[in-house]
Amino acid sequence: MVAQSGGPTAVINASLAGVIQEAGRHECIEQIYGGANGILGILDEELIDINEERARTIEGLKYTPAAALGTCRFKLDFKKRPEQAARDMDRLFEVFQAHNIRYFFYIGGNDSQDTSLKIHEESLKRGYELRVLGVPKTIDNDLPHTDNCPGYGSVIKYNATTVMEVGIDVASMATDDGFCCIIEVMGRSAGWIAAGTALAKRGNPANPPHIILLPELVFEEDKFIAKVKETVDAYKYCIVVVGEGIKNAAGEEVGADKARVDSFGHPVLAGAAEELKKMVQSRLDTKTRTVLLGYAQRAAGHCASLTDASNAIACGEAAVKAAIAGESGAMVKIIRHLGAGDGPVRWGTGLQPLADIANVEHFVPRDWISEDGFLPNEKFIQYARPLVEGEVKVPFEGGLPKYVALEKSKVEKKLPPRNLNGVHHEAEAVAGTLA
Repeated sequence: MVAQSGGPTAVINASLAGVIQEAGRHECIEQIYGGANGILGILDEELIDINEERARTIEGLKYTPAAALGTCRFKLDFKKRPEQAARDMDRLFEVFQAHNIRYFFYIGGNDSQDTSLKIHEESLKRGYELRVLGVPKTIDNDLPHTDNCPGYGSVIKYNATTVMEVGIDVASMATDDGFCCIIEVMGRSAGWIAAGTALAKRGNPANPPHIILLPELVFEEDKFIAKVKETVDAYKYCIVVVGEGIKNAAGEEVGADKARVDSFGHPVLAGAAEELKKMVQSRLDTKTRTVLLGYAQRAAGHCASLTDASNAIACGEAAVKAAIAGESGAMVKIIRHLGAGDGPVRWGTGLQPLADIANVEHFVPRDWISEDGFLPNEKFIQYARPLVEGEVKVPFEGGLPKYVALEKSKVEKKLPPRNLNGVHHEAEAVAGTLA
């Protein structure tokens, strides 16, 4: 069984292809099933028969963005809802047993690895022979112990490209009146995505972005306004990139809408860029515009990094190989091997216990950020540059990318329907919007 979880990326399906193709090479695996919409679909016994899919479709997953199996934001929450979580765990193992599932691969980020850990621990407790391997995924790049997370290289390749293009556009319109453009990117707690746009500078301080605001550092309005003015005075325009989760000195998210919460109880981030725009316009009287990259940044398969996609495939393959070898309770991690001198970086994979991964966030190191906090430094650039190398060759038809979609032949159900007592409706609604 393989399933996908959390926010999709441009290469999450490449990991899925890696799992499926590697699993097909081993005679000990008789059937390959996919969980529709992650754990939520498995609880409902909504299983997809991967064996019915065409080989060329599976190959096409390597360049197709979003989550082909469907995804969800769902957590086995033993702290807040222990009774329901226990029932859900019972149901999961009923489904596993009914379909003789002995290998489980979950492609996802922090919460997904926590789910994988819980399932692994439960299999040991129950004496049920099951090998559980986590496959890393997240554009946020905030999983610990792995050099990077599949999805990250592609999102910063697209975002840095977009910042370059927007910067050229804005510069062409800049006059003595001044112009400020604020580009908002994803990243509630970690600033890896925002930091990655620094690649657009290409070593030239005059190139945008001129200011990058990271959630790791306290946002100080006066310092920010002064830096915008300094930049506009020097170049006639200023490009700002802001991570959506930047916080003020009181620890409050600048762009939070406290009247609304998401499926995890977090305030909805309603627009840090818009708040910054108000500050600039009111205090500097400078023409200001905003750009919200939103879902486009994680779905840009046409601008995916080949390095990222290749590592995503390798993680899927390594997970299956590890499970076949008897491993369980671990996540595949990416290992960077530095070349001699200026030689190219080589990539490998390893394993890290899920207990070291689950619910732990990895942030941009402070010594990778300039002293004034407005830009990543050369240490970050050296880290990020190899991640965007190479281009994924996406086939085009009629002038547009020719992506693939799974047939999703349903596996016959063997169990009675799950008893929904109103607990999961919110999670299901989220799954529906992400599918």
